[in-house]
Amino acid sequence: MHVLGELSIEEFLRDYWHKKPVLIRNAWADFEPLLSSQELAGLSLEQEIESRIVEEEGKDGPWSIRKGPFTEDDYLELPENKWTLLIQGVDQWIPEAADLLEYFRFIPGWRIDDLMISYATDGGSVGPHYDQYDVFLLQAEGQREWRTGQMCGEDTPFMKGPKIRILENFEESDRWVLNPGDMLYLPPALAHWGIARGECQTYSIGFRAPALTELAPLVFDDVMDNASDDQRYADPDLPQQSSTGLIDTAAAQRLRKLLTDAISDDERLQSIIGRLMTDPKYAEHVPEAVALEEDGRTLLAQSDNWKRAEFSRFAYSVHEDHCRFYAMGQEWVLPAGDQPLLSLLSDNRSYEAQVIISSIHSEDAEKMLKSLIEQHFIYDPEVEYGD
Repeated sequence: MHVLGELSIEEFLRDYWHKKPVLIRNAWADFEPLLSSQELAGLSLEQEIESRIVEEEGKDGPWSIRKGPFTEDDYLELPENKWTLLIQGVDQWIPEAADLLEYFRFIPGWRIDDLMISYATDGGSVGPHYDQYDVFLLQAEGQREWRTGQMCGEDTPFMKGPKIRILENFEESDRWVLNPGDMLYLPPALAHWGIARGECQTYSIGFRAPALTELAPLVFDDVMDNASDDQRYADPDLPQQSSTGLIDTAAAQRLRKLLTDAISDDERLQSIIGRLMTDPKYAEHVPEAVALEEDGRTLLAQSDNWKRAEFSRFAYSVHEDHCRFYAMGQEWVLPAGDQPLLSLLSDNRSYEAQVIISSIHSEDAEKMLKSLIEQHFIYDPEVEYGD
């Protein structure tokens, strides 16, 4: 199924992705919500599930926010209208939610973050704000009015008081009402404001954009692991200077070259991205690994079908004579002949056992598959983790 309506993937990427919003009417025809409002509330009672409630006027004043887990009494105390329940990472817990994300893999899968579900009563909202990432807003139930405004940045002022970031000024440019199956794409930094018209559910498909603060420590560690004392600042082009204490721009340029040369290896950068972007969002919820005696082929043959776990993130990179596979922050280096296997694992969520087995090129790949099974990164959908 194609979720971009009359837009082709090429048109969407060229004209809208990371650039400007676009409303896609009836993107998902006859869409039915995966969970009822009662089931969503039930998820928010669970300790391990990230949840929040936002009230336009709460006990703490305007735009009050509370974090879960909640109790049934918490819901009894809420007003009739103007509050919102947010459930983060629903794809981690509900297989059908993880399956829904597969429809958005026209964007590289390693960029997909999670599925957040928002349930709101009439007038419910989280206020005018902006996000640092791309997002698709799929209307699942009821109606929600969306307003979009200005592009924002580091200097954009926020209201003083609320514990969530509410824009001090919102400069409305467009307004739409979304019905079930409609979808709105928003690029990063665009001010937006969603308001429920009656009870409604909205699904937010967010995309991860690693910050420099996340990348820099990994790059630094990589540089330190690969650096030698022979790599030093050098100035064979040094001219005579009028001031002996001056650090001129040429010195800065030499230092910049030393640093950029240290991070110029594409493979090492791909490795950093692969490990970072497949790192589990909720590592504490990953089941404990088990040691199995059988080899990879034997384990795979014990089931007709296998599935990538809801929490699993896979990616791979291809190099001159080998490949790298990334799963849950881990990395395997395999022969180039294993590329079809890595593509199969990364590009799909469900697998036929015989297709996986026939794609194994090397002994290292078989060992990797055994490790994926032992760590529950792929699993037999007919068997529970504890069985």
